[in-house]
Amino acid sequence: MSVTYGSKRTVVGAHYGVRDWLAQRGTAAVIVLFTFVLLAQVLFSKGPIGYDLWAGIFAAQWMKVLTFAVILALVWHAWVGVRNVWMDYVKADGLRFALYIFTIVWLLACTGWGFQTLWRL
Repeated sequence: MSVTYGSKRTVVGAHYGVRDWLAQRGTAAVIVLFTFVLLAQVLFSKGPIGYDLWAGIFAAQWMKVLTFAVILALVWHAWVGVRNVWMDYVKADGLRFALYIFTIVWLLACTGWGFQTLWRL
């Protein structure tokens, strides 16, 4: 069954938004896991906290893979959240589209910067 509100939007079924809700929770779980792993690495390390410690933490291949996954999760998490804000609060279609494009370009640039930083270690 579909319901039409006004002339612009058709909402189908009772599961509208469930995918976004699950994406937000799933990506948040990955981010929290990474935070705990990183905190454990820092708290149980020996020696002063400096470049050598950080480089050592991210030198392990498993940590690079986890960090890669977290960068992707963070970008997806941000996209879903910001996109939903634009959908809910920006009513002008042209402006909303421009904000979508700006957000995508910004998130891709941040992703590239994150990967470049990760691979430099």
